[in-house]
Amino acid sequence: MVAPETDFPDERFKPGAELFWRRGEDAESIVRVAESREYRGRWVIALEGVATMNEANRLRGVELKVPADAVQPLRPREYYLHDLEDCVVVTASGDNVGRVAGVQFGSGAPLLQIVDEHGGEVLVPMVEGICREIDPGAKRIVIDPPAGLIEVNRRARPVE
Repeated sequence: MVAPETDFPDERFKPGAELFWRRGEDAESIVRVAESREYRGRWVIALEGVATMNEANRLRGVELKVPADAVQPLRPREYYLHDLEDCVVVTASGDNVGRVAGVQFGSGAPLLQIVDEHGGEVLVPMVEGICREIDPGAKRIVIDPPAGLIEVNRRARPVE
């Protein structure tokens, strides 16, 4: 079962679609979708060459991606997650907040997951009133957070 992070799941998981995945330092593997169907917001897909449950279980946790030439064009102010990753985030007053490590979904607005220079994490809602300038080409995001937002949403660096 696949939890899609795409606005185009019908296209991404249609039979014959090519996807690739990489786990850790393993080389990228290209797979082709053999069958698919939606089930309660997730997708059940069968991949060519994956014939048993044991083979499928080995793929648990891998991220499936599409080739760069298969990426759909987006409307203005829409972004692919991979375009936001590693963007430097600064406040409108020029303070460095950190770099985007990812985007979290599930609680209303998406949250930019920002890692600061000390390894701490800051979660910032990706909403128009806060994210004033998003320039994936320059790898830069300017935010204008309300007073206290960064401090309230800062998680300490994990203790090792």
